Amino acid sequence: MRSSGQIEHGAAGVAPSGGETAASAGPDPREAEFQALIDADQRIEPRDWMPEAYRKTLIRQIAQHAHSEIIGMQPEGNWITRAPSLRRKAILMAKVQDEAGHGLYLYCAAETLGVDRAELIDLLHEGRQKYSSIFNYPTLTWADVGAIGWLVDGAAITNQIPLCRCSFGPYGRAMVRVCKEESFHQRQGFELLYALSHGTPAQHEMAQDAVNRWWWPSIEMLGPPDTESTHSAQSMAWGIKRFSNDELRQRFVDMVAPQAVVLGLTPPDPELRWNEQRGHYDFGQPDFEELRRVVGGDGPCNRQRAAHHLKAHEDGAWVREAAAAYAAKHAATTAAA
Repeated sequence: MRSSGQIEHGAAGVAPSGGETAASAGPDPREAEFQALIDADQRIEPRDWMPEAYRKTLIRQIAQHAHSEIIGMQPEGNWITRAPSLRRKAILMAKVQDEAGHGLYLYCAAETLGVDRAELIDLLHEGRQKYSSIFNYPTLTWADVGAIGWLVDGAAITNQIPLCRCSFGPYGRAMVRVCKEESFHQRQGFELLYALSHGTPAQHEMAQDAVNRWWWPSIEMLGPPDTESTHSAQSMAWGIKRFSNDELRQRFVDMVAPQAVVLGLTPPDPELRWNEQRGHYDFGQPDFEELRRVVGGDGPCNRQRAAHHLKAHEDGAWVREAAAAYAAKHAATTAAA
């Protein structure tokens, strides 16, 4: 039975009835109830009490995920007008549209924690929240669209499928639909690269070049090594994450290494080979210094991505204002009826 003394958004240290705060009254029994739900692999819902640190961790992670979906529209959106056929253009437009929807789902999930999406977007523009490092690399050729689908979306799926079992209900439920659509994105990227790899020599060379450039950033996007990860251990203890960064990285390599053989493309890792004893692929050490540099704002396209998003946000201000005015007018009409 869940406690009836819940408080909205689980704000720690707030008195349920205006009296003495839970923090000053000794051990909070709601903490034990929360932990019991986590231990039983149950879902935490927005109106359930939760520790403030849990809420803040979720806001940080979900906001970063939402920002990544929206910023991630830029590298591929760059190729919509240059797609080589109407079929390819339609597929890419549908994919970019999906990413916008994913951002919307995730901003909505974050708002159930008592934060406004406008505040999250302001934090992104101020550089106080981040998005995935992978989107700070340029898309130089049409083959990059395929490499992003196969590798970047493949890494995203590896990370996101376990999030369907996240302990926070709205996040886990949002991820179910997101993962279904990301699986389609990964398949279309694989199909695009396959067509190029088995096309003309120039097309094969273009596909190989794209894989050479996107292979390591895709492996690095799964996060720093476990020994350097700031949040992983606590997120796993709370059931937000299910696997560590290094476990996810191994799963990803195990998935894409045999796919590369089918594609007829060679990953740029001379240490990549099947280890019969471990039952996994061995692979080289990612350049985590590059990851830290890109996350810190010094990637090839960091400033370009941020500036583009800020301009789009400012250019769309009139749409938000018009929608708010319409909503206010509709509410006034409804109240007067």
